[in-house]
Amino acid sequence: MPRLRGELVGAVCRTLPWGLVGAAGATGLLLAALPRATGGAGQWLALPLLRMAILAFAMGLVFLLDDPARHTTATVPTPRPVRIALRVALVVPFAAAWWTVALLLVPRDLRPPVADITLEAGAAFVLAVAAAAVAVRRGDVTRPGPRLAAGLLTSAMLVQLFWPERWALLVPVRDERWAAAHDRWAVVLAGAVVLGAVCAVEPVRRRVRL
Repeated sequence: MPRLRGELVGAVCRTLPWGLVGAAGATGLLLAALPRATGGAGQWLALPLLRMAILAFAMGLVFLLDDPARHTTATVPTPRPVRIALRVALVVPFAAAWWTVALLLVPRDLRPPVADITLEAGAAFVLAVAAAAVAVRRGDVTRPGPRLAAGLLTSAMLVQLFWPERWALLVPVRDERWAAAHDRWAVVLAGAVVLGAVCAVEPVRRRVRL
């Protein structure tokens, strides 16, 4: 049994889109490091650039469930929730390390409150994976990642432009709505977790009536 589990982990690890996730992570780190090179403007750019870094990494995570062999592995005895959970578990340490480095790249005096910005990052990352789970559950495409990445980028732009002020999410640190905004981020995170868990389950097949 341990050998079988090891083989499963190895097989799943080889199918993960490490190149795409790594490229997205590298882009995000470059964005997070920019305040160090902007001089006095860094205090105004640190938070927006860190949020852009979060978005960049999230765009890599939407590729997490891409699997060219998806239809071949659909009949294996390992259920879909286990396969998805294993993919997520393999990426979590990488994401945690990436986020730690991203925070450290921002100068301490420019760094936003760590707990709050980490909540934003967690919500964005979980939402990206949940979107991938929705695409896998509701479609037969083996690589939904490109469409999801485009949709995530478009959605981020639309939220910035048209999201109602009374439900603001992306506010400056000194804004009086900062605490309320992060209460909303907590709701987004909880909703993304529930959505991902529901969509990770195999869809129920309807019985064909004769």
